[in-house]
Amino acid sequence: MPIYFCRDVLMRKSTYLIAAVLAIAIIVGVVFADLYTSSQSGTPSSGKVQIVAGENFWGSLISQLGGSHVQVLSIVTDPNADPHEYESNTQNVQAVANARYVIANGAGYDDWLLKLISASNNPSQKVLNIADLLGQRAGTNPHFWYSPDYVNETVHQMYLDLVNIDPANSAYYEQQYANLNASLGTYNQRITQVKQQFAGTQVAATEDIFVYLANATSLDLVSPPAFMQAVAEGTDPPAQSVVQFQQQLESGTVKVLVYNSQTVTPITENMKTLASQNNIAIVGISETVEPPNALFQDWMNTELISLQNALNSKV
Repeated sequence: MPIYFCRDVLMRKSTYLIAAVLAIAIIVGVVFADLYTSSQSGTPSSGKVQIVAGENFWGSLISQLGGSHVQVLSIVTDPNADPHEYESNTQNVQAVANARYVIANGAGYDDWLLKLISASNNPSQKVLNIADLLGQRAGTNPHFWYSPDYVNETVHQMYLDLVNIDPANSAYYEQQYANLNASLGTYNQRITQVKQQFAGTQVAATEDIFVYLANATSLDLVSPPAFMQAVAEGTDPPAQSVVQFQQQLESGTVKVLVYNSQTVTPITENMKTLASQNNIAIVGISETVEPPNALFQDWMNTELISLQNALNSKV
C-alpha cells in the first residue's frame, strides 16, 4: 500500500506541475502577443498613438495636435549639436519600428531616419516625408520649418493623418487643430509686423537656414548663396563668396547679421567679428527648438522678437 500511495502522490504532483507550466505558458503567450500587436499597430496598452518625429520642431507641432491621444518621441533635440551630423542608435531603431506614425523632414536633412523607416518594414506604419509633401527634392534648402507657409501646410497634413490613423478621436483632433492654428497666430502676426516695418532692409546670414524667413518678412538677404549653402553642408565656402561676403559686411548697407548658433565654424566666427566691427547687429537663431521643451511657436516668436529688436536698433 505505501508504494501505491507514493506513486499516486507523485502522479498528482506531476499533473499539478504540468498544469502550472501550461498556465504560465498561456500567460506569457498572451503577454507577448499583446506586445507584438502593440508593436505592429503603434498603439500600446495606454491607447495612445505612438509617433516618432525626426526633429523636435516637427515633434512639438504633432504633440500639440495629438494632445492626450498621442505619445511623441522627438529624436534630434540637442540645441548645442549640429543636426546635420546626427547618427542614429539602437534606441532609434526600436522606436521607429514600433511607431504608428513617423515624421521625417526629408530633402537630405535626415536620411538616417528614412533608412530606419525602410528597415522597420512595418506595413501599418504611416510616414510623412515633409519634403515630398512640399514637392521639394534632395539638394534643396531643407530648413522648411522656417517658412510659415510650409509650416501651415505641414500642420494641415499632420491633422489629416491623425484623423486617418485614429478616426474615433477625429472631433478631438479637429479642436486641437483649431487651437494650434490660433496659437500660431502670434508667430504669423510677428512675421507680418517685421515685413511691414522693414521690407527691403539689407540683412546677411551665415547659412541658408534663414532664407525662408527672410523671404517671408521681405528682408533683402544679400549674403552669397554659395557661402550660406556651403556652411549649411559643412564644407568650405568658395573663396570668391568669402571675399564678397566680407565686402558686404564692410559696405555699411547691411543692418543685421543672422547666424546659426548650432553651426559654428572659424569662418562664421570671423564673419561675426567683422559684423561687430562694422556696427552690424548680430542675431543668433537655432536649428532645433530652444529650449528643447518650448513650444514651436514660442521659440519662433522669441527669435522674431530678437530680429525685430535688432532691426529697430539700426533704423
